[in-house]
Amino acid sequence: MSKVLVLNASYEPLNICSWRRAVVLILKGKAEKVEHNGKLIYTNLHLPTVIRLRYFVRIPYKEISLSRRNVLHRDNYTCQYCGARRHDLTIDHVVPRSRGGGDTWDNVVAACLRCNVEKGDRTPAESRMQLQKKPWRPFSPVYFEITKHGDSDQYQWHKYIAWS
Repeated sequence: MSKVLVLNASYEPLNICSWRRAVVLILKGKAEKVEHNGKLIYTNLHLPTVIRLRYFVRIPYKEISLSRRNVLHRDNYTCQYCGARRHDLTIDHVVPRSRGGGDTWDNVVAACLRCNVEKGDRTPAESRMQLQKKPWRPFSPVYFEITKHGDSDQYQWHKYIAWS
């Protein structure tokens, strides 16, 4: 089913909801339609793809936990050394822990077992292995929520979301 991006009154992305929930919020006057895809639900109501709340909702900052699952999701389940998409990926420390590298978003990447063993207890430069993409800290929990929907046809969302 179609998903709808929910924006705060300040146009900051809050979350994603179902199209039914979005229509209810619009009909109750709690939200307004910002974007739609042209499909009609009722005779005079287009199917929304982006809605904005009419009131500001204060959301406390939520830190995204550093976990294996989140690192693999951030790296799109792809080895950051050879680019292979595999099911048996491991987590590799760019700067090894034995050399002072910590468990931080900027120091861990997804790696296939072969590349992880080949790199060993060395830095990528020492092992002559280049990272496909520099590791980064996800800036928003909404980013993970949006990327879970994969090949979404929600091209309208891109102008409301700051991608890294």
